[in-house]
Amino acid sequence: MRRSKTKNIFISHYHKDDKHVQQLKKRLKDAGYNVRNSSVDSTKYQNTKPSTKYIQRHLSRCVRWSGTFICLIGEKTHSRPWVNYEIKQANKYGKNIVGIYKHGCNNNVELPKEFKKNGGPTIGWNSLDKLTDVLDGKSFPQECPDSTPSPPIFPVTRINC
Repeated sequence: MRRSKTKNIFISHYHKDDKHVQQLKKRLKDAGYNVRNSSVDSTKYQNTKPSTKYIQRHLSRCVRWSGTFICLIGEKTHSRPWVNYEIKQANKYGKNIVGIYKHGCNNNVELPKEFKKNGGPTIGWNSLDKLTDVLDGKSFPQECPDSTPSPPIFPVTRINC
């Protein structure tokens, strides 16, 4: 059975990283995917300041509509309150949450607080094949920004009984 190449996604990001969101969408398109991104990016920008309640409702609907939640992890992503809100919503709705490190990030980029609690695997920018695996429902091990295997975020102690 062949899976559809049309995917509903939500790309959570710091607004100053929008260039990387556009690059990511183009890379997925070049890989044969028709991605429908429900996140707020430069292609949907409006010059108005909506209320906090409106933003919360809008983001909640957009996250709920998506099939896969992607968090673009950059230098300042961890400090953005809306990114943490979006991750919370993705977890609430049981979305597949994956982090992708922004191109050019080094190994000491901090993950958003909610991603540490509720996020799934992280991958490097050059691991497009693994991101397409996620979109197709496959899993893989965690990665560092340079695409090497990542140690666990929290140490796990195993005890033999």
